[in-house]
Formats: sequence, C-alpha cells, structure tokens
Amino acid sequence: MDFRSIIERDRENNKKNYFEGTFLNYLEKVKENPKATELAHERMYHIITKDGFRVLKPEDNPRIRKIYGNEIIKSYSFFKDEFFGIDKVIMKLVNYFHSAGMKGEEARQVLYLVGPVGAGKSSLVEKLKKSLETSEPIYSLKGCPMREEPLHLVPKHLRAEFEEYLGVKIEGDLCPVCRHRLKTEFNGEYESFPIITSDFSIRSRKGIGVVPPVDPNNQDTSVLTGSVDISKMDLYAEDDPRILSLNGAFNVGNRGVIEFIEVFKNDVEYLHTIITATQEKSIPSPGKNSMIYFDGVIVAHSNEAEWNKFKSDHTNEAILDRIVKIEVPYCLELSEEMKIYKKILNRSNFKAHMAPHTIEIASMFAILSRLLPSTKVDPLTKLKIYNGEEIVEKGTTKKMNIMELKEEVSSLREGMSGISTRFIIKAIDDALSVSEYDCINPLSVMETLIKSVKEVDIQEDTKKQYLAFIQDTIRKEYNKILEKEITKAFIQSFREQAESLFDNYLDNAEAFVNKSKLKDRATGEELEPDLKFMRSIEEQIGVPENSAKGFRTDVTSYMFYLIRNGAKLDYTAYEPLKEAIEGKLTSSVKELSRIVTKSRVRDKEQSKKYSIMVEEMKANGYCDHCCDVILKYAANNLWKD
Repeated sequence: MDFRSIIERDRENNKKNYFEGTFLNYLEKVKENPKATELAHERMYHIITKDGFRVLKPEDNPRIRKIYGNEIIKSYSFFKDEFFGIDKVIMKLVNYFHSAGMKGEEARQVLYLVGPVGAGKSSLVEKLKKSLETSEPIYSLKGCPMREEPLHLVPKHLRAEFEEYLGVKIEGDLCPVCRHRLKTEFNGEYESFPIITSDFSIRSRKGIGVVPPVDPNNQDTSVLTGSVDISKMDLYAEDDPRILSLNGAFNVGNRGVIEFIEVFKNDVEYLHTIITATQEKSIPSPGKNSMIYFDGVIVAHSNEAEWNKFKSDHTNEAILDRIVKIEVPYCLELSEEMKIYKKILNRSNFKAHMAPHTIEIASMFAILSRLLPSTKVDPLTKLKIYNGEEIVEKGTTKKMNIMELKEEVSSLREGMSGISTRFIIKAIDDALSVSEYDCINPLSVMETLIKSVKEVDIQEDTKKQYLAFIQDTIRKEYNKILEKEITKAFIQSFREQAESLFDNYLDNAEAFVNKSKLKDRATGEELEPDLKFMRSIEEQIGVPENSAKGFRTDVTSYMFYLIRNGAKLDYTAYEPLKEAIEGKLTSSVKELSRIVTKSRVRDKEQSKKYSIMVEEMKANGYCDHCCDVILKYAANNLWKD
C-alpha cells in the first residue's frame, strides 16, 4: 500500500464519521441511538469499560490471594498495559465515573488525585484525556463555542414530551451565543439549527481544557471562563453575546475534561468557579451575560503537602465539600514496580543490553524506601511478603500474613513517601549513558543509585537509611540471588549427579512411606530407608523434621500420579524436590565453583565445566561482557573462605 492509499483511506473514514444536518435530522439519530446524548461522566465511564475487565479471583491465583485476601480485585483492560500495582486506586477511579455516570452526587464533584511525585497522577489524567481523542465524535450545535448538546434547543415546555419520545433526559440550557443566534439567524425555528459532529483534541483545545498553576499576582479568570472582546464593545451593548470570547478552560472543556494541574498552588479565589461548575453545573459568563450550563469532568491533582495545607484552612470548606479524593500511592509490589520501568525503557531509544536482575535490584531499592518499618519482620522480608511471596517464620511452620503487616500501618501513610519512579529511571538512564560496553548490570546500577542518593537533597538520616538499603540489604540479597544463579548454571555440568540424587531419594522415600525395605542396586542387600540422607535433602528447603513424613508422602504420591499419566520422571518433575536437590548439589560444589571462577589456569575438565556454566548463563540472559563482570564479582565476593 502506498502513502496516497493510506491518506485516502483515512479521509474516507473521516467522511463516514462526519455528520452535518438540521436539528430534525439529529432527532432521528437520537431516536436510533439514545447514547448519543450521554453526559461527560457517563461517556468517560463507557470509554473506560468498553474493553471489559478481568476479575482477579483469589481461588485461581495464589499470589492474588496472598496480597488481597478474599477481596475482589478487577483489572480493567483500559489501564492494564500502562499502570501497575495500583489496581485498587483504579477501581476507585472507575467507581467514581460509574456513580457520576448514573447522575449520583459524584456527578457534581471534582475528582481529585493526591499522592507523592512520580506516583502516576498526571499519567492517569493523561490517559483519560487521550482516550477522548480516540473516542466517537459527539453531536453539537454548529458554531457553538461551548460545543453544546443540540437538545438544549428544545423549549422547556416541550421537554417532557421530547424525553418520552426519545427515551432520554434533557439537561441544560443554550449558551448566550446560541440563544442569540437562534433568535436572530433562525427566527426561533430551532428545528432548522445546523448540527455537526465534533471530535476531541488536546492540541486544538476541543473538549479538553487544561488549567496550569498561575502566579497569584497574575491570576486572570479569563483563563477559566473566557473574556469580553474589547474590540467589539463599540459595536454592541455590554450584555450582547456577540462581544463574548468563550475560550476559557471551562468553555473548551465542556462535554469533556478539564484538568487542574497542581490545583492548590492557585489562590482559592481563583478556584471559586469550581463551586458553581460542580454544584449548579453552570459557570459565569464574562461581562454581564447570564450563567452558562456546563457539563464536564473536572480532574485536579497535587501532592500531599499542598492538600494538607489547603484542607487545614476552614475557609476552604465550600470547595472541600465538592471533592472526591483518591489517593495515588507509590507501587509497593516488586514485580509490578519492575513492569513500570520496563514500560518506560521500552518507550525510550536506549538499546543497551541489561543483565538479569538489573531492574529488579533498582525496584527493590524503590520499594524498600517506601515501606514503613515493622516490628514483626525486617524490611526485605516485608518487601517479599508484599510481593505475594510465601515466607515462613523462622523456627515454625507459620506463614507470615500480609494482612497483619498492613494492619500494623493501617493508620499511617505507607506508600505516600519514599523514592519516586522518576528517581529510579533517571539512575538507570545514567547507568546506560555512561556504559562503555553498551551493557549495564545490577552492580553498575547500584553504583549509580549510591551516587544519586549522595547528591539528592534530603534529610541526613534518610540519606543514611537509603545508602544502607543499597550497600547492605540489597547487596546481600543480590549476592544470594547471584550465588544461586551461578551455582545453578554450574549444576548443568552435574546433571548426572542430580538425577542420581533424585533416584536415590525417591527409592528411600517410597520405602519409608510403604514401611518397607529397599534393595541395594549393587549388592542386592535389603536396607532400611536412609533417614539421614533424606533429611540432608529436605533440610535444603527448610522442611522441619516433624513435617518430613508428610513431604515424603507428597513426593511419592505426585510421582505415582505422573507415572499413571505417562509423564517423564526426572529430578525437575516436582519443584520442591528439584529445589532441594539443587540446594544439596550447590552446597557440595561451592568449593569447586570457587576454584573454577577464580582459576586462571584450568585443567581440561575444569575448562569444560566452566564453559558449560558460561553458556548456561548466556542462555539465561547474560551477554559476554556482563557475564565476565558478574563472574569476576562473584569470584571476589562469594564463596569466601
């Protein structure tokens, strides 16, 4: 397909969606499709929900059950590819639009998002605005500066009859400009008034208004409600609509969205228009004209400090009473935080290689900084529990409960402070930009994070805490991850030993469960099950002695199940046993692994095993450069005597 074909196809599609006709033609359209008259909140609700949602059922997803208990969580397709770890926030947002779309009290309230910097407030609003740009066009009065609903033409005394015939509710009145045109241009014959379709556009200020914070010394309400065209005052009277220039944020945002950026940086007097726009659904017109009907979603956002300052002043009660506040905290789930950075990096032009666990390590630091201290667990354990991982209390079989940890901080503001997403992504960007080999790894990112924390302007105690997270907590955790990963790669050259351990354990466990003896494969001698050997395997995954019988029963039952279904039996067949066998092998090959990674001169067998390990690591996502860096680091920091 050539470029001309693409252009012509797009032009044809636009023509199909375009409508121009009289008010009578429009009435036929409404009769066919009453949804054409949807108000702003209802339209936005349908835009959000048209692609559906998925209920994250606890019974189907163990991780969801651990994080949310039996709470019903909905994941909306509209948000799923761009927002992570804030499902409950999004549910509150959708509930607001649902209630407002049903013409509940929320329809006369400002949607206010509050949270720390970089938590996603602006991104949520941007998503709503962009969704309008790709939505179906609306019908409006041709030439109307408010792009208002054509049904406003229907006289009050006929509205009940029209409503019954069309199956819709007519709300609102003509703006002064259209009222004047109806009288002068159409002699009151509203059935002849021209109607057109109109789309939404951020750039062209069509249905989407934006109010940035304004210098208190230079605040002008014309930014909100338009102004009087002074050049026409010599031609028309002060109350003549023809002198009006209705190009304020409330005018252009009618039937769409108005965004107030950092709303409470403005003086409260500047925000008084919000009171009538919400409660009375009308805004003042410039000069001496009448109030103008307004139908739009008002979205405001700011950080928590500005919110606290604003609400502490009792003179602001009128505005506070018209606000639906939704807190947007930082993400506290490690796996979801990682998705945020992957999304941002995928949108950039950086093409450098990233070693495994690079984003994970950066995300760990972000979340550790956001979690409040617990008397029950250390910060890293809390991070893992919040991520839905199963943690068993030391010395017991009791699993740590996320609900207990959340209840411990329920009255506090967890997730509303800490390191922002922007801070982390800038650190990753810095590491990428200074990389000589077009590759970054957890070590280089940790170095960049340390440098960034040292340079940031925060309290000295907080700075020390953040540095301790990176230099101690995270580095130790990374050492554990790396040790496991390297030895796991090394174990590939010990596959035969793994299978041998598996067969041996299975024979012993089966004999133990059946209360029988097993035959020595070499001598044929009957032997008692080797309890010491089985315990040396089970201890690798923390199976306590009083639970050993149950574990062995589970293993043998599962193996018989696999055999009955024709599955292949090997040491990887049962995940807990696989992990235990690898743990056993790891402990036995540590010394050899240390020698191999440090050895400059290797014999033939060592070189072969080392090559297998490197190839396995490369298959797991490492490149030649980061593999070399990581192995040198491991040689100097792991398996120390």
